[in-house]
Amino acid sequence: MEPGFWSQPEKTQKLMQERKRLEENLGNEERITTLTSDLDTLFELAREGEDVNGDIERHLRAFSDLLERVETGMLLSGENDQRSAIMTIHPGAGGTESQDWAEMLLRMYLRWAERERFGTVITDRLEGEGAGIKSVTFEVNGGNAYGLLQSEIGVHRLVRISPFDANARRHTSFASVFVYPQVDDEIKIDIKLDDLRIDTFRSSGAGGQHVNMTDSAVRITHFPTGIVVQCQNERSQHKNRDSAMKQLRARLYEFELEKKRAEAAKTEASKADINFGSQIRSYVLAPYRMIKDHRTKLAVGDVDRVLEGDIEPLIHAYLVWRKTGKTAGDGKDDLPE
Repeated sequence: MEPGFWSQPEKTQKLMQERKRLEENLGNEERITTLTSDLDTLFELAREGEDVNGDIERHLRAFSDLLERVETGMLLSGENDQRSAIMTIHPGAGGTESQDWAEMLLRMYLRWAERERFGTVITDRLEGEGAGIKSVTFEVNGGNAYGLLQSEIGVHRLVRISPFDANARRHTSFASVFVYPQVDDEIKIDIKLDDLRIDTFRSSGAGGQHVNMTDSAVRITHFPTGIVVQCQNERSQHKNRDSAMKQLRARLYEFELEKKRAEAAKTEASKADINFGSQIRSYVLAPYRMIKDHRTKLAVGDVDRVLEGDIEPLIHAYLVWRKTGKTAGDGKDDLPE
């Protein structure tokens, strides 16, 4: 191993992520070989009259899931798809309802990241009034995180019987999700100190209780673009500043990419108003239960499974749609308002 390897954390992390990707590819190849062999054996037993239909069905389902996962990896060919990601979630209008929905989305993404063995760090979280969150920013660290999570950029709509309504009426809530690629030291982003205002303040937890009695939280405002980032999860002002600068570099990098895309063509409206008519996906819990992605036309009936973090089918359908324009079906968009 190269001397001083572990003293270069950025380089180390990048190489370890590449190693993980290669190991995963090799593991997938071995699993495909094993499943193919097992299916050959099972079909042979079936021809001999053995009752193995249940085993064949289970193996075919596993084989299909594995091929979908492999295809998902092959569809990640964008310039920044292999990078880690920074995500932000903001509730729309509606107070407690939308704030609670924003927290439900946060939980869904954290569960997904755990399932996929990504590391997560919440760098800034502003609690809602009574329930939910007013905003949250968090890192998703690992290879392909940004490429996978691009499917989530936009407005997410929830329809449910409100747990906050004494009359048990149906409510519609909105929350927006934005995703930015994390930028490493190999990409140079010119940030002039004269363009920044750096404010410090006390970190606070739920209910206004101070988690730190010093001004350790950091907020950075970038005057030329109006971008504002902040971090308050560390007790050290220095660490919070480093984290906030990392967020700023990612946001500025995405800002420049957006300008370049706009020169060629108008991209999908990822920053539309957080209200009805602009959503990319609807999550209906009442009067029936279904999740519908309005871009890919994919409909998923197992709502609980998705909200527990199983968003892989939604991600895969988005990547196929982005690459080929093909949708999952001609499903009706007759979701209730």
